[in-house]
Amino acid sequence: MNIQVQTQAFDMGAEIQAITANRPDIGAVVSFIGLVRDVAAQPVLAMTLVHYPAMTEKALTDIARQAQRRWDLTAVTVIHRVGKLSAGEPIVLVITASTHRQAAFAACEFIMDYLKTRAPFWKKEHTVHGDHWVSAKDSDEHACQRW
Repeated sequence: MNIQVQTQAFDMGAEIQAITANRPDIGAVVSFIGLVRDVAAQPVLAMTLVHYPAMTEKALTDIARQAQRRWDLTAVTVIHRVGKLSAGEPIVLVITASTHRQAAFAACEFIMDYLKTRAPFWKKEHTVHGDHWVSAKDSDEHACQRW
């Protein structure tokens, strides 16, 4: 399991290579990259993500462990960025690997649903009309409840 909270960008190809190197037992790798998007009512220039380091890393580890208990995974990587990010920049990377694709797909989706609702990150959008904190969405909570 690889859990990282960092300000710097990540390299998805390098992360997948790190998981799959010398691992002929891996039959599926599923990845998700979340980006800062500009689809709000007012143009989003950037987003600042803040967190409490020890609390955040523990929460991400707990979420990844839950996924490992539910599915037969050979590897899990979760990298979440913090700090100020511009529209279009990557925020989060989740990679799951398993012998079979079903487990890798389900675990990746589970981890993302739980990250959106259970990980202690706070997001502030910077728009042309000012800054505001992003509120939790009911749709994210509903997605998480299906698990």
